[in-house]
Amino acid sequence: MKTLLQIFTLFISLTTLGQEMKVGASQAPINPSIPSFIAGHTQNRMFTGVHDSLFVKVVVIANGKNALAIITYDCIGMLYPQLEAVRQKIGAKITGLEASNIIMSSTHSHAGPDVVGIWGPDVMHSGADGNYMTSVVDITAEQIEQAWTKRETVIAYYGTGTYGEEWVHNISEPNELDRSVTVIQFRDQRGRSVATLTNFACHPTFLDAVHTQVSADYPGGFYREMDAKLGGTNLFLQGSIGGWVQPEGEPQTFEQAYKRGSELAGVTIGLLHNPKKVKGSGILFHSAAVDLPVQNQGFIQLSKAGVIKRHIDSTVRTEIAWFQIGNAVFATHPGETVPAMSHATKKLMHTDGPKFVMGLSMDALGYIIKPYFFDAERKIPHAEYLCSMSLGPGTSARIMEVLEKLSKK
Repeated sequence: MKTLLQIFTLFISLTTLGQEMKVGASQAPINPSIPSFIAGHTQNRMFTGVHDSLFVKVVVIANGKNALAIITYDCIGMLYPQLEAVRQKIGAKITGLEASNIIMSSTHSHAGPDVVGIWGPDVMHSGADGNYMTSVVDITAEQIEQAWTKRETVIAYYGTGTYGEEWVHNISEPNELDRSVTVIQFRDQRGRSVATLTNFACHPTFLDAVHTQVSADYPGGFYREMDAKLGGTNLFLQGSIGGWVQPEGEPQTFEQAYKRGSELAGVTIGLLHNPKKVKGSGILFHSAAVDLPVQNQGFIQLSKAGVIKRHIDSTVRTEIAWFQIGNAVFATHPGETVPAMSHATKKLMHTDGPKFVMGLSMDALGYIIKPYFFDAERKIPHAEYLCSMSLGPGTSARIMEVLEKLSKK
């Protein structure tokens, strides 16, 4: 009875202030047509069926003054032009939600379609299906609108822990990892889950190069368990997986992928058994458009050939975001950043609440690694490949410079 009274009192207090937090969520499948090109590993691989559906998932958060939307896709990594297309589609349709406050993230499944272009039939032909990409943008805009209409008053809770010691490894720098599991849950006035956001770092590569069926990989097992045990809409937010954070010594099977995803869900649900309450209902959002230096001539040529359908020359335009929901702080990294960048970003977050570092967010610009990876004499394991999929040695420092400025606004 005391708990119900406390909730009612909080609700009245927030309503009086006009600052009650309202959240809505929605999701839809985004499975590619069969056959279509598979992203990751090598070119010219085609899907033969669907094991489990890929989704676009949306959560909108508003407080009467400000609002934002968080999107996550089950795919290798949506590029910044798709975010711009979604924002353009939304435009001014939703009163109270600025299109610029839409944040995009990708889970990085290697059992999803080529949305970048580089895994087509050969090096000179794109594997990204234009009709599919248009469809995904349209579906995303629809889900944002639906999530907005579903908004309801919530109370936010969070938990933090760790996971993955047995199977998640950094195969380039073994001692460098961020094993954090961070979750925020939005509960309605009856205590039911409206939505959760869970941040964890590991490549979804259980199924890479060994299967030809569409799958969300281990996030698929995570979704299934979260949906069954908690209900609501559950988003997986990928963390810093660059420098090559991935499953090691694991059977490359659907069963093992789902096992590990279900275990992650179990850890997440456990953190919510005795959670802390998010302090406050304020919403702050800052972002910066950034021109990152490009020293990888391969990316420039792929852009010129139309394989990657975006403008890349000596620089590439992207965006970095820093936002806050109560005392929960979030930052985006526009690619696969090394764990050291996750730790450095969290040090900039001066909060007593949860800290989220969202990798492959707002963009998917390949590996974002330390400058010394480019020094052949250092002999960093797998450095040659990682560098071939990187913009260049100046990317990480520029991103951290922008994040530091955003953190002070």
